[in-house]
Amino acid sequence: MFELKGKTAIITGAGSGIGKAIAILFAKQGAQVGIMDINEEQAAATLDEIKSNGGDAFSLVCSVADAAAVKKAMEPLEKIDILVNSAGISHIGRADNTSEEDFDRIYIVNVKGVFNCIQAALPHLRKKGGVILNLASVAGNVGLADRFAYSMSKGAVIGITLSVAKDYLADNVRCNCISPGRVHTPFVDNFLAKNYPGREQEMFDKLAKTQPIGRMGKPEEIAGLALYLCSDEASFITGTDYPIDGGFIKLNT
Repeated sequence: MFELKGKTAIITGAGSGIGKAIAILFAKQGAQVGIMDINEEQAAATLDEIKSNGGDAFSLVCSVADAAAVKKAMEPLEKIDILVNSAGISHIGRADNTSEEDFDRIYIVNVKGVFNCIQAALPHLRKKGGVILNLASVAGNVGLADRFAYSMSKGAVIGITLSVAKDYLADNVRCNCISPGRVHTPFVDNFLAKNYPGREQEMFDKLAKTQPIGRMGKPEEIAGLALYLCSDEASFITGTDYPIDGGFIKLNT
């Protein structure tokens, strides 16, 4: 079950965090993985890890925010069976203290970046069908303090998912999204080091306990759900947002 042999999967943001975990797992399950990331060094590290374990992968270094670069990267590919939009950035702030520049920066990567990749991949996906999986967030489902622009962007991703799922039913293109809660990635460690120097462990424990299950998620756990949703075993699922949040949305009362 959950084999991806013979499939080509493009994973954005695959140089680190959740995107990297998805890329590694998909390669393990037999997919040829396209590692799309703006950071050439991190993309190369993911590529090396996959190849050292006998996997098949190639690197596509570009920014998802650059529509021309995304199209140039995807257009020559022989085929695309799976697109996972994992690339994204975060921001802390409310409506009154979020600058226009920061709002635009979040929108261009988290929303327009998803659009750019979907638009570039669709000519491939519509030939024989395929799967699009978007990474949203619990921030797109519930109100989170000081996450105005980020929540906006992830709510938009959920809307994009529903629209694409509806529009391409006849082309056998499925589209779903995942809404993770807090996941322990390098981003979390860097955020704590920058904002809470000397108090990293204290704040890490505090953030972890906001999940009713008592800890943060692991990138590999998100990758497991991504694998299911992109596999043939999930062929009856489209237009759905899957929270994977340690009970955050439903149990955090």
